[in-house]
Amino acid sequence: MNTFLKLLLLCCLSAGAWANEVPLEKVSVATDATTVQRGADDLMNTCHSCHSMKYIRYRDLVKYGIAKEKVDAWRGDQPMDSALLAQMSDADAMQSFGIVPPDLSIMVKARDGGPNYVYSYLLAYHNSPDGVLQNAVYPATKMPDALGISTATDDAQRSVIQGRARDITSFLAWAADPHAAERTQLGYYVLAYLFVLTLLLYFLKNQIWARLK
Repeated sequence: MNTFLKLLLLCCLSAGAWANEVPLEKVSVATDATTVQRGADDLMNTCHSCHSMKYIRYRDLVKYGIAKEKVDAWRGDQPMDSALLAQMSDADAMQSFGIVPPDLSIMVKARDGGPNYVYSYLLAYHNSPDGVLQNAVYPATKMPDALGISTATDDAQRSVIQGRARDITSFLAWAADPHAAERTQLGYYVLAYLFVLTLLLYFLKNQIWARLK
């Protein structure tokens, strides 16, 4: 079998293994600073030990509005311009999980379904009848049930966990495009400029054609 056919077969097998046959839950991603900062806090305390965010720097968190004291506690002796690298080394991760946990910087954009995928994945853990922890959205995952949804015993606990999953998803949505709010604001200015320019050109056109008449 030549190399091309091997790669094609590998892609087909991978697609089958990664296929998502479970309907994704819908999540309304919050963009307010309070929710995003709560999500950052949850992610740094729950996920950062294994996952990196190489496109986000500690300085970005401070610039966004997270308290510098909290960011300093997260970064330790690392420079403020350092990326949010996982606390666990790749070698330790390979030994523990057999795989290096993926970078989360653009996870929301990298998955079909975007934030709905991330939110659903965090809440898809459950225990099979024989007591094996599984994830309905991504069965091949090596990640443990970080939020504890599989052990929630009542609606109140599930509601709290769902809120945490929404906060984390909101933070990851911000991290995937940190300058989205700035671009949106700039877009309003551009539209206002174009509107004024259109009016001026309209009046100028009327003056020119009035003389021609």
